[in-house]
Amino acid sequence: MLKEAILIAGPTASGKSALALRMAADHDAIIVNTDSMQVYSVLRVLTARPGPDELAKAPHRLYGHVPPNEPYSTGNWVRDVEELIEAEGLRGKRVIFVGGTGLYFRALTQGLAPIPDVHEEVRTYWRSRLADEGEEALHRLLAEVDPVSASRIRPSDGQRILRALEVHETSGKPISYWQAQSSLPLVDLPSARKIVLMPERAALAGRIERRFDQMMQSGAIEEVEELLAFDLPPSMPAMKAIGVREIATAMAGEISLEEAASRAKAATRQYAKRQMTWFRHQLGEDWERMAV
Repeated sequence: MLKEAILIAGPTASGKSALALRMAADHDAIIVNTDSMQVYSVLRVLTARPGPDELAKAPHRLYGHVPPNEPYSTGNWVRDVEELIEAEGLRGKRVIFVGGTGLYFRALTQGLAPIPDVHEEVRTYWRSRLADEGEEALHRLLAEVDPVSASRIRPSDGQRILRALEVHETSGKPISYWQAQSSLPLVDLPSARKIVLMPERAALAGRIERRFDQMMQSGAIEEVEELLAFDLPPSMPAMKAIGVREIATAMAGEISLEEAASRAKAATRQYAKRQMTWFRHQLGEDWERMAV
């Protein structure tokens, strides 16, 4: 396990990356991405991934290393972190984990269930059925083979429904069985500093507005064009990045770019609210709450 790691969680646009950079300078630390959207190669602007100036100030790892047409799960991220620890000899070095994905932080601090790898043909089969039949139909099927997981997964959450069905077919056991198992955490909790940013809501909304306006001026439209060229199904995680659907709708001539930006800003505010609720209820009292 990593000693004296620094964990910085928080909602989108809360200033996590800026805080990580300041702390990296103070501790000569390496910054590791802990955000499920910032892993994708195409989406630098729309996911607010660190730009060239930020990357030059401190070593950054696990940013933009996954093609958008590849599925990527919490388990993939944990394996990537484990390989990073070994490949770069990170034990004995200061490491800062920063991002907004609660499940990544949970895996980091509590360990991850040893869910078996899914065969590619199984993944392709269930993706095809999702495209043909829709989320609700597959959720009903999941309720038959794994009622425990079905009760925990929203009927509209196609990605998690797919994951549960894939694991059941591959292993012969429900994903809820595997989730009851646990591996060791990756960080030594007693020596770790754990920070969660909880900004005032009005201030956060203002940051979201300004940031998306800047995204639109800095290549967001071109990013969506590049992503759409992959011709991915809507269920793929990269396609769910906020701004992709809205800008794609504008590109199709159905709404204006101004309306697309307005919808994306509203979706980002809603997402930030869900993140803050998750952090408030899921992160313990040993996490420092900071309003920035």
